[in-house]
Amino acid sequence: MNAIISASDLASELAGPHPPVLLDVRWQLSVAKAAGEPSFDGRAAYEAGHLPGAVFVDLDRELASAPGGKGRHPLPDTEEFGAAMRRAGVSSRRPVVVYDGGQGWAAARAWWLLRWAGHPDVRVLDGGLTAWQGPLETAVSEPAEGDFSPQPGALALLDADGAAALARSGVLFDARAGERYRGEVEPIDPVGGHIPGAVSAPTNDNAGPDGRFLPAEELRARFKALGAVGDRQVGVYCGSGVSAAHEVLALAVAGIPAALYVGSWSEWSSDPSRPVAVGPDPQ
Repeated sequence: MNAIISASDLASELAGPHPPVLLDVRWQLSVAKAAGEPSFDGRAAYEAGHLPGAVFVDLDRELASAPGGKGRHPLPDTEEFGAAMRRAGVSSRRPVVVYDGGQGWAAARAWWLLRWAGHPDVRVLDGGLTAWQGPLETAVSEPAEGDFSPQPGALALLDADGAAALARSGVLFDARAGERYRGEVEPIDPVGGHIPGAVSAPTNDNAGPDGRFLPAEELRARFKALGAVGDRQVGVYCGSGVSAAHEVLALAVAGIPAALYVGSWSEWSSDPSRPVAVGPDPQ
């Protein structure tokens, strides 16, 4: 099953006899709060206009638990996540399509969580809302209760020790911007740098300027050049497990299975006993 869907194909499915559930997951990573500025309001953006029938899902409250020792966006409580998805109309036998404003990170987080929790048919709208050419609506959708019950474990998951081991035995991609990987800047977490042995692979390089993924063959070539060859195990981390989900999605488009380190750098760097590498090289 393809992990992404084009806007034209989605329009056709929505007009068909078995339309998918639509989840609007607009969200932005922002350091505005530190500067005393208002942060992005995904619900307000949803209420200003969304795909017909879409339900808003709050990434910070429904796709993650509270920040803490496990990172800025740790896994949500399984039961609470299941209840949130049921409220959104998600059922195990009905396809789901998730979208965000166009960057794809938040939609990928929702895709990954639903797939990890056992939903068999979840896709991301390639290019997000900016790719959609159809009508929008402002009415808040109130779907019938779904029946989705999470069964975690369908996708591979890494903890800090697993990520460190994979950086030695396989290939661990760091999906953040290169300057954060190198330790030149760190606007959010306690210290800059990367997990020793990790390879810099910014997730922004997986998509074009319109937010749509590069063709699968180009993605395969990119990841092969970065070390994802043969039967090597692949893992990905970022700052807090959001943009890394986008890279896991890009790897899926390329036909390469990958594990996600959800705690990511926000968890890793919170423990001063963990080693930190700086500079352009993995070690």
